[in-house]
Amino acid sequence: MDLGTAYLVLVVLDQNRKPIAGEYQFAQVARDGLVVDFVGAVDRLTAMKSRVEERLGRELSHAASAYPPGVPQAEVRATANVVEAAGFHCTGLVDEPSAANALIGLQNGVIVDVGGGTTGIAILHDGEVVYTADEPTGGTHFSLVIAGAHDIPFEEAESMKVDPSQQTRLFPIICPVMEKVASIVDRHVGIYKSQHGHPVEQLVLVGGTARFPGIAGVLEEYTGIPTQVPQRPLFVTPLGIAMHDIAA
Repeated sequence: MDLGTAYLVLVVLDQNRKPIAGEYQFAQVARDGLVVDFVGAVDRLTAMKSRVEERLGRELSHAASAYPPGVPQAEVRATANVVEAAGFHCTGLVDEPSAANALIGLQNGVIVDVGGGTTGIAILHDGEVVYTADEPTGGTHFSLVIAGAHDIPFEEAESMKVDPSQQTRLFPIICPVMEKVASIVDRHVGIYKSQHGHPVEQLVLVGGTARFPGIAGVLEEYTGIPTQVPQRPLFVTPLGIAMHDIAA
């Protein structure tokens, strides 16, 4: 169960860690990775749970969830409360970078999770997360720039952003925001290198915003780090969360 700033994502794995069902929904019930609309989050997740259960023909009794790096413990607990109120037993909470890397398996490099409200950064050395950061720039900022440039409501800008037929002409408008994301990553990689002296060999982009064509090229050019985007980057962290649920 991933409670993102822009999307709620529910993923179900079987005992072999194979995805067998899932659902996602645009919903602004969290801000910067923190729950701000408890009732709205519970209502939506409860409905998603019911629909997936109907398709599977069985009850979903337990789930794990995740939180951004550096979040206060009280806020982390709020995420667990949402999961429990939606009818699950919360088996655990994992930080988002560790969840993503459960699927990616990166040894030495940086995972950049460009979500709706924030950019989360996790640097790994020998497969362990050794540095994390989270800063407020993400897909919502892309939509705000589009809305301002076209003088349209935010919701319409959000729809344009995810429309493949619009993305080529939108790229020049939102490229400065991509460069802002790249500058955040570059700064934190620089801090890490100055503290530890280890190279950062690879950059993997995840999160819904990573789906926008061209963002990987912008980050690679800005940081000088080879950059890749997995297929369906929106689901990398949710799948990793589900893997932690099975492990629990």
